[in-house]
Amino acid sequence: MSGKLFFPIVFLSVIAMNCLAQPLSAGFDKAEYLELLKISARSTANKNYYDTLPEPQQYLMVYQSAVVGLDNMWDLWTNHRGRTVISIRGTTQNGESWLANLYAAMVPAKGSIRITNEYKFNYELAKDPKAAVHVGWLISTAFLVNDMLPKIDSSYRSGTKDFLVMGHSQGGAIAYLLTAHLYELQRKKVLPADMRFKTYCSAGPKPGNLYFAYEYEAMTMGGWAFNVVNSADWVPEVPMSIQTLHDFNSTNPFIQAKSQIKKQKFPRNLALKHVYNRLSKPVFRAQRNYRKYLGTMTSGIVQKYIPEFIPPAYYKSNHYVRTGTTIVLAADEEYYRRYPEGGSRIFIHHAHTPYMYLTQKLP
Repeated sequence: MSGKLFFPIVFLSVIAMNCLAQPLSAGFDKAEYLELLKISARSTANKNYYDTLPEPQQYLMVYQSAVVGLDNMWDLWTNHRGRTVISIRGTTQNGESWLANLYAAMVPAKGSIRITNEYKFNYELAKDPKAAVHVGWLISTAFLVNDMLPKIDSSYRSGTKDFLVMGHSQGGAIAYLLTAHLYELQRKKVLPADMRFKTYCSAGPKPGNLYFAYEYEAMTMGGWAFNVVNSADWVPEVPMSIQTLHDFNSTNPFIQAKSQIKKQKFPRNLALKHVYNRLSKPVFRAQRNYRKYLGTMTSGIVQKYIPEFIPPAYYKSNHYVRTGTTIVLAADEEYYRRYPEGGSRIFIHHAHTPYMYLTQKLP
């Protein structure tokens, strides 16, 4: 074929592919999620694990990152319909990967963290000063974003405007924070406004507090982000949550409790004060211990893996909540016969296989 004919044919082929591409649509899509589960399994980079599962049918992996941060990794997948998948690896068997989960103190959802001497991660995942997120997964997000953004930019310049964000397990927790960060970059015009992101957090734990959840759910409203949960899986129930009186909105009936108790007559005021202290002090003490052991002390271990990391100031809360539009995969009797409770297999309900099984049972 002559060179004069080659370029027009390629050009027309690209136009034809773009014409065939259908825009990404809102709403939970069972087939879409199942395909993303197949992709996610291969993001583990564990061939013995993903060889037992069906292969993706619609996408091809075009990039897999190096391991960064706290044993974090991600993949880029594309298809002929002009869509790109950002797939985030979940927890591995390595200690530093578990460290990302255990470093469970909260930090404000807006601020900056010095990751290395050359890299300070500036972020605004929510505007509300009361919003807070999990610091371990925020560090993981910082490392991954640094590698992702050039790939996202090159995908866009190649004609891709639709991006699916997928993460299973720890990958799901990171997917929450990544999605909020990408939306913020769009608001700041760092990323083009016509990019569309749709997120599936699969088997993801709780990423932050109620005020982060409010903003995340508002920014993804209309069917652009989902939290898919197997009702038998314990991972979406963590981190453990501690709610204190400081975790309520500023206008609440508890704020005047002490002053109202003082107005009571003796000895009623002493009795009420005693009850109030017995109810409120233990949770405040538990929250301080949480921040001490899963924040201050754990940060010292993190610095062994990331020597130039400087721990940020922690937010005085650990009120973790379930976040996003939740798709419940309800475990029934048939499910429990296939995946029985008990025993030493603590991740029996958490792997990709039971999630695929329950998803296929959805109408």
